[in-house]
Amino acid sequence: MLIKLKKEKFLSRRIIAGLIDYTVIFFVTFTYIKYFGEVNSEGEFYVSGVKALPVFIFWFVYNCVIEVYLQSTFGNYLVKLKPVDEKTELDITIKQSFLRHIVDPIDMFFFGLVAIIIITNSQESKRLGDLLAKTKVVKI
Repeated sequence: MLIKLKKEKFLSRRIIAGLIDYTVIFFVTFTYIKYFGEVNSEGEFYVSGVKALPVFIFWFVYNCVIEVYLQSTFGNYLVKLKPVDEKTELDITIKQSFLRHIVDPIDMFFFGLVAIIIITNSQESKRLGDLLAKTKVVKI
């Protein structure tokens, strides 16, 4: 008799972690734009050129640098998850972290529906970013 063990997907933990992380990112981004941005003719705040650079730097530091050096983002830390290399299960590299997060807009499309569909249908419970970076998420 062949028994196939189902891998844990940590779906609810991953959703909570994503909500925490992107709440932090959006809060910092919107606060920065409000205080350092300019107002257009319609009364909307915006940043462009060099003033937009801190938004991308913050995104990179929060998602990639912190994830590599602390082994997880703040959201993943709170729900006790961390990404690891899919083959070695060692800590991920900065390149892997960048690849994991560069496709976050696709994974988060329709309130994360794309990521949820991919995770639930992936044998290794991976989202698009994990597939691209050759990583997986494990419980701490």
